[in-house]
Amino acid sequence: MTQAKMTAAARAGTQHAKPPGLDWQTAMLRVAGAGLLIAAGAIHLDLYVTGYRTIPTIGWLFLLQVIAAFGLGLAVLAIGGRRVIAGRLTAAAGAGFALATLGGYLLSVWTGLFGFKEVRTTAGIVAGLVEVAAFVVLAALALAPAPAHAAAKSSPGAAAVAPARFPAYLPPAITRAAGMTTAALAVVALVLLGLGVAGANSPAPAATGSGSGSGSGSGSGLKTTTIGGTRVLTNAKGFTLYSFAPDTPTTSKCYGSCAAYWPPVTGTTAAGAGLPGKVGTIKRTDGSGQLTYNGHPLYTYVGDSAPGQARGNNLNLNGGLWHEVPTTR
Repeated sequence: MTQAKMTAAARAGTQHAKPPGLDWQTAMLRVAGAGLLIAAGAIHLDLYVTGYRTIPTIGWLFLLQVIAAFGLGLAVLAIGGRRVIAGRLTAAAGAGFALATLGGYLLSVWTGLFGFKEVRTTAGIVAGLVEVAAFVVLAALALAPAPAHAAAKSSPGAAAVAPARFPAYLPPAITRAAGMTTAALAVVALVLLGLGVAGANSPAPAATGSGSGSGSGSGSGLKTTTIGGTRVLTNAKGFTLYSFAPDTPTTSKCYGSCAAYWPPVTGTTAAGAGLPGKVGTIKRTDGSGQLTYNGHPLYTYVGDSAPGQARGNNLNLNGGLWHEVPTTR
């Protein structure tokens, strides 16, 4: 009688287990989830190496994201098989990490994080899509039925098999509810990503030297202000202007994603009244004119959220050093 009850319990614990022949599906989910995490980590590593490491706080966060992404990716790839509980927890941790990373990106696009505001770039869009895919795949892996040999644990020589317990065995009701929640979160994430990308600044030149309200007699809109004891150049709205070390007096080296973070100051006007230096223009590849000051093409920085800030000063980002432009040279 006792043996019959144990046999029935074992059968109940294994009726929703995955047949041994379908273990390849779990293996594919594991490889795909690990690959997506590592891909996301690689994107963040590239951004970190190319300059984000110099941004206060943001640089450390990027480094932590890289370490976590590679670590979780390798863990997902390595843990599985008979270690059902560890495999589920690792996959769930990876899914949560992917969703949290996407949330941080969207927050930085909408409101900014620690004084840094993201803009719309190809790398950011690709990373967001990879993170949504990683969340879906890893959530599916965490909810996948356990292999039959792991759903019920047997002891050598034992007459009966003890049923597996939660979380090695997931009741169908929990699996269905979690699956629906995962699908809903994935849809919401994609919608929010689309809205965030649509509302973000594009990588087109966004700062003009002749903006409204400049009050300059020549219409250039260039002004000066004092930041940290140094008299520096600003645009019409009082935002600090920067020079890029790789530039030449006749050529800008900042295009694409670089121009998204450092919008060129475009225009064709002469210097404003009172400026001690020489203001000129160069032609960009799209045919627009970019203002220069004493031979330095001028840019603003998206990390500056208000006039009087100079968060881009001395940053090594997008392939070179950036400096505020003193009006004394």
